Amino acid sequence: MTPVHPLRIVVIDDNEDDVLLLREALDGLVGVELIGSEPDGEAGLACLDDCLRRQALPDLVLLDLNLPGRNGIEILRSLKANPGLKDIPVVLLSTSNLESDIHRALNHGAESYLSKPGRFDVLQQELQRLVVLLAIADRCFALAAALQELGGQRSEEHTSELQSQFRI
Repeated sequence: MTPVHPLRIVVIDDNEDDVLLLREALDGLVGVELIGSEPDGEAGLACLDDCLRRQALPDLVLLDLNLPGRNGIEILRSLKANPGLKDIPVVLLSTSNLESDIHRALNHGAESYLSKPGRFDVLQQELQRLVVLLAIADRCFALAAALQELGGQRSEEHTSELQSQFRI
């Protein structure tokens, strides 16, 4: 299943090798467009603010947990505190698979957590899974909006609630 429109992704990761792998893995997926890649959290937030100003928000942010300066959790908190950015799904990436890191990421608003795998094919499979789940969510939100337009039971409030409860 591919998204209704190309899935726009921003990557925030300071490790050039990881970014290169993510780029290559995303390039191999249908219906995906990498619209930004930033080496630290502050540059990532600036990129997202620019996307907001241009009304061209990404559909997904892939955010490294261990960034220089402000770490991924601090950037996640800033993103979720911004009314214009808070609804963008964020997946935390890390080499750590500690349960405490995973819980911390999810408790601060990440929609999912992905341990960076050591193999390219596994990374691409995980990213494909995310793309499929986001495509399903995209269609659900489109259906909810269509129902709202037709005077169905879904109000704008219910659509927002549906979006806020979605975890991938």
